[in-house]
Amino acid sequence: MRTYSPEEIRQCFSSSTDFNEIFDVFQSALAQRVTEFEPYRLLFWNPSLTPDEVRLFGEKLAGEFPQVAYEVFLWLAGMFEATYSTSDNHELAVHYYRKAAAVNPAEPEPYIKACDCHEPDLNIPPAAGLIEFLKSGIPHVADPSPLFKRLGDLYTYIGDAGQGLSYRLKAEKPPEGPGEPPAKPEEGEQPAA
Repeated sequence: MRTYSPEEIRQCFSSSTDFNEIFDVFQSALAQRVTEFEPYRLLFWNPSLTPDEVRLFGEKLAGEFPQVAYEVFLWLAGMFEATYSTSDNHELAVHYYRKAAAVNPAEPEPYIKACDCHEPDLNIPPAAGLIEFLKSGIPHVADPSPLFKRLGDLYTYIGDAGQGLSYRLKAEKPPEGPGEPPAKPEEGEQPAA
């Protein structure tokens, strides 16, 4: 397999319109262990590639180099959110935000950005799916307050004002540190149930 210089890789990824050439250079970049993410960003934005081709490259890159999988999935999500939202109703974006969260569940960004895809007038992507996704992140993120706020907004949107208020109130509480004991009741006070 031919090897390519970093400049040749960037040039091909950014401007080639020949899928076979792009694929060959991509395979060579993987074989050369090119883990710098910048050339792959150029590849993902190549206008000659279809969404399925971009997904093929992204999935292969994340599988080959797990250390960049979170960045790859987050980048793909943002790209699909910006470029294909009208044709797929943000489904690809949310799909990749979920994949990014699966790689790094403690990072709040994928959960928050997935909510940014929500079109309330059309309920696309469906609020119920976003609610489930946000709830899955609560045990993992250090400060779940932003997730609570988004849950409050989504519940209010779907007509559950009680849950909406409950989550908005949780968002206003300062986060509890790990292992902090609950506050002791004052003398004569009943412990909280």
